[in-house]
Amino acid sequence: MSKEPRGLGKGLSALLGEVPDADQLRKPVGYVNKEIVGTRGRQENTADILRIPVDMIEPNPFQPRMSFDQVALEELAASIRSLGLIQPITVRRITERRYQIISGERRYKACRLAGMTTIPAYIRDANDQGMLEMAIVENVQREDLDPIELALSYRRLIDECQLTQDSLAERVGKKRATVANTIRLLKLPAKVQHDIKVGLLSAGHAKAILGVDSPEVQEQLCDLVIRDGLSVRELESIVRKLQVDPDAAKAKVRNAHLTQELPQNYYRILEHVGKYFSHDISLKRTTAGKGVMTIRFDSDEEVDKFVKALEEKQF
Repeated sequence: MSKEPRGLGKGLSALLGEVPDADQLRKPVGYVNKEIVGTRGRQENTADILRIPVDMIEPNPFQPRMSFDQVALEELAASIRSLGLIQPITVRRITERRYQIISGERRYKACRLAGMTTIPAYIRDANDQGMLEMAIVENVQREDLDPIELALSYRRLIDECQLTQDSLAERVGKKRATVANTIRLLKLPAKVQHDIKVGLLSAGHAKAILGVDSPEVQEQLCDLVIRDGLSVRELESIVRKLQVDPDAAKAKVRNAHLTQELPQNYYRILEHVGKYFSHDISLKRTTAGKGVMTIRFDSDEEVDKFVKALEEKQF
């Protein structure tokens, strides 16, 4: 049942009079008085906001975020269509008619989705090291990078910009121990890193799993957390037992791992969906019924065939 919009109280109504709906008052931010880059005779001012044609802008190769949530992008694009881009992106000029994003790639993608032909932007100078550092700091402060993306970004700053962990921690405003623990996540098996990226395993769980050295046991612990919904404290208790009596604890973890079973209808999903793809399908489920299914495909044709089957209700 939809609620009727509430009016002002009598006191406020008498004081302010009738106030129109707020959405009727909002107008897109157009930066209408700003010149378009490329206008003959104009000088670029790094403190000014300029409108740059989207075709003259290219993504930042140092962008630490590897994927963007499509639903969130479409929501932002809808907001931009309605209100304009509130916060300009920041770019650097690489040729006379080419600009590269320093920060704001998510806003840039949403602007393209919204059909904008020009984008308001700040223009500033930055070398490649400066771009990487600024992109990392921008994303750490304003975006929720998953722990693995963050670890990869820190590793790039150390390897490509010759930063120490101390100087890196100072750059990003974190404690050195926090930076070190984040980078250690990259020592985990690829399977465990995947589960961290998709949110099945928290950074706290991952830190506890790093308490054992065996990649096989690390993967089994990961599966145990997902299956039984273990808290970080419960996992830490298991890891401590592994450290005291490794052989007995490993056997217990291995047996728990081997007895894991999916509900029967999940196997039907694997069977029906799997016949459309050349790779095996990964399906993981917690005891609470949450999980993730990963489908790897070799070509668009495989996806098209699968989509066609869905549309024709062949399941």
